[in-house]
Amino acid sequence: MSSPAERYASAQTAAQHPQTRQFAAAQRFALDPFQLDACQALERGRSVLVAAPTGAGKTIVGEFAIHLAMQTAGDKAFYTTPMKALSNQKFRELVDVYGADEVGLLTGDTNINGNARIVVMTTEVLRNMLYAGSDSLRGLRYVVMDEVHYLADRFRGPVWEEVILHLPQEVRLISLSATVSNAEEFGDWLDTVRGDTDVIVSEIRPVPLEQHVLVRDDLLPLFDDRAGVATAQVNQELFRIRSFTGSRYESNRSAQEYRSDRHAGRQAKRPPRGGKRPVRSANMRRIERMDRPDVVRLLERSNLLPAIFFIFSRVGCDAAVQQVRRAGIRLTTQEERTEIREIVNERTRSLQDEDLDVLGFWEWRDDLERGVASHHAGLLPAFKEVVEELFQRKLVKAVFATETLALGINMPARTVVLEKMEKFNGEARVAITSGEYTQLTGRAGRRGIDVEGHAVVQWTEGMDPQAVAALASRRTYPLNSSFRPTYNMAVNLIDRFGRSRAREILESSFAQFQADRAVVGLARKVKDAEESLAGYQKAMQCEHGDFLEYAAIRRELSDLEKKNRRDAAGPRAAREKRMRQIQALRTRMQRHACHGCPDREAHARWAERYFSLKRETDRIRRQIETRTGTVARTFDRVIDVLRVVDYVEGDGDDLSLTDAGRTMKRIYGERDLLVAEALRQGLWRSLDAPSLAAMASCLVYEPRRDEQNAGERGLPRGAFRIAYDATVRLWAELDDIEHDYSLPRTEPLAPGLAAAMHSWARGGSLDRVLIDADMAAGDFVRWAKQTIDLLDQLSIVADDGDLASTARRALDGVRRGIVAYAGV
Repeated sequence: MSSPAERYASAQTAAQHPQTRQFAAAQRFALDPFQLDACQALERGRSVLVAAPTGAGKTIVGEFAIHLAMQTAGDKAFYTTPMKALSNQKFRELVDVYGADEVGLLTGDTNINGNARIVVMTTEVLRNMLYAGSDSLRGLRYVVMDEVHYLADRFRGPVWEEVILHLPQEVRLISLSATVSNAEEFGDWLDTVRGDTDVIVSEIRPVPLEQHVLVRDDLLPLFDDRAGVATAQVNQELFRIRSFTGSRYESNRSAQEYRSDRHAGRQAKRPPRGGKRPVRSANMRRIERMDRPDVVRLLERSNLLPAIFFIFSRVGCDAAVQQVRRAGIRLTTQEERTEIREIVNERTRSLQDEDLDVLGFWEWRDDLERGVASHHAGLLPAFKEVVEELFQRKLVKAVFATETLALGINMPARTVVLEKMEKFNGEARVAITSGEYTQLTGRAGRRGIDVEGHAVVQWTEGMDPQAVAALASRRTYPLNSSFRPTYNMAVNLIDRFGRSRAREILESSFAQFQADRAVVGLARKVKDAEESLAGYQKAMQCEHGDFLEYAAIRRELSDLEKKNRRDAAGPRAAREKRMRQIQALRTRMQRHACHGCPDREAHARWAERYFSLKRETDRIRRQIETRTGTVARTFDRVIDVLRVVDYVEGDGDDLSLTDAGRTMKRIYGERDLLVAEALRQGLWRSLDAPSLAAMASCLVYEPRRDEQNAGERGLPRGAFRIAYDATVRLWAELDDIEHDYSLPRTEPLAPGLAAAMHSWARGGSLDRVLIDADMAAGDFVRWAKQTIDLLDQLSIVADDGDLASTARRALDGVRRGIVAYAGV
């Protein structure tokens, strides 16, 4: 219980922050200290960076910023997310609070009430608004950047930095991040570029997490809590099991008994450690893993559902659902099954029956009615939304998901199960990191429902309990910038600010901030080394002459003699030349004044230390040179390329955009220069709408690794093939220029989806198109929507009116059926 002094101080603070007090009183839960601190900082007019675990309630701070904006007529708040699914979810939540008239949604392919006072959007949409100087920015007071740790994403991360750097200074920024180990560093940068930023870090989970290892049918604690939380000692039983890997394992006490005690409120006793031990069997049988249906039954008996099973494979997720169905498991009541069917039918009624047949709808719905589902990127977005809604309503009890769910929408469970502690990264099987473990297990524990969450790791052959415990104990990972200047960024900066100011802006990026911080440490090393070098020079001072000069001759002679011994069998002419050099150096050394010094060898030892340290110091100096101004130097090279292709003109700081450069301002994407140059050269003028859709797919599609060397068979013929070949030649020309200016190369065109997209834009059936594309429906929809994004840009920026209208027809051809479905 707090003291009278503490209660008085709390009352004083509350009185100074009436908006926070009013907002907190309206919440379902009492706000945690970190939430109160962040809200109070916002009320004082400051920006905030909030870093806290998954499920801790960071978004409450963003919602408070929206609450503040709505207190003053004309003020606006933007809520940005990294994914459309997150934007859709947040849009629905805010509509429930403020009403449909006050809330808008902008996600590239969805435009709802964009001039509202509260607008939810993807980060890319806000970046595009800033560069275009959109009128919607008028009155903007707060921007919430949810999942700001996406700034580290290699492909999309730079967009976060662009937004942070270009937002008007009067806008308060609310940055919400997972727990990162360098939150203070990121906060320092935000304070530097935005001013008045408070860093608020919490590592406390609102729902405690119990960690378990599933060995056969036993749920064993990962940590021995008798040793105390501070020591986090690994359960010794797990080490004994590991020492008998390959043997039979038995326990006198079942996990079910242990769990039932816990949930009945009785004093739970751990499985006895003095009972039966693993005994080495003559057959050396390994410990068998439980089948997935048996794990589901175990969790159901132990009252540990709903659960998310993380399986690092889409095929594995779908197979798990089939296994559970074949086992006859049904986790729902008749009333729940009726409710599930009503929701599913309502959410999918806009989809055509023939498409539902192709998508395996009937079996999928039956699985949902059993209370099980898979969730991965290959699933149709409409189906994913239904799974998410049913899980949140506690109607689906077991979801088998890939790791994308851990980074996505709000889907907490009572239990998270990890089948393996490694995943395939596209090249090899690698162990998951502590950051990934934290993200995955962060879904365990529903605030206000569960008193604790549960993380269950299944025992695998060769598992090291200490390694698992280390992952579970480390809760943080570093946030590193992935920022780099792009062509689109460069032309927008030049147009708005000029070259000098653009360089200053880029030099204030988080990427350069981190590089400069590293330079500070390196510079300190150089300074310390210089002091040592001066001391070595003093120690080897010789009254006979310059001993450093003498030592340099000795080193050169020694190096040549070593080389001569190594190359004893080399060409005779080279050896003779080297011998002459060696003889000349010996003569110089013997004639040097220091050669006769009686302390020569003592001085020489100091000289060796000097040269060794100097070599290391020179290496550090080269590191400093490569890090200082790196972002601005890359920007200069980007400008050089743009000058070569005539997108900017002028010299030095006096640069301006050409007509082509002004077109480039509105083209966003990995291949922005290629798209702009193809438009300028008129390479796509002769294409009809399906062919233009196919071409756009070649520019946005990223093939799987096993497709990298796929040929160009099956591509549309005629005008498309002519335009495609011309575009490939253009890419090769630009690639050569980028190579000449030491810039990262633009990826070549990827035609793997062209035939399928051509067929779809022509009105082809879904089943035929998915066969041609050789991909899951969800993947096709994702690439189709990116194709739509590019076609939309072409319809706006194309100078050729015919091409612009072709782009609009292509867009309409692609945006149909399952692609046109809008869950919001």
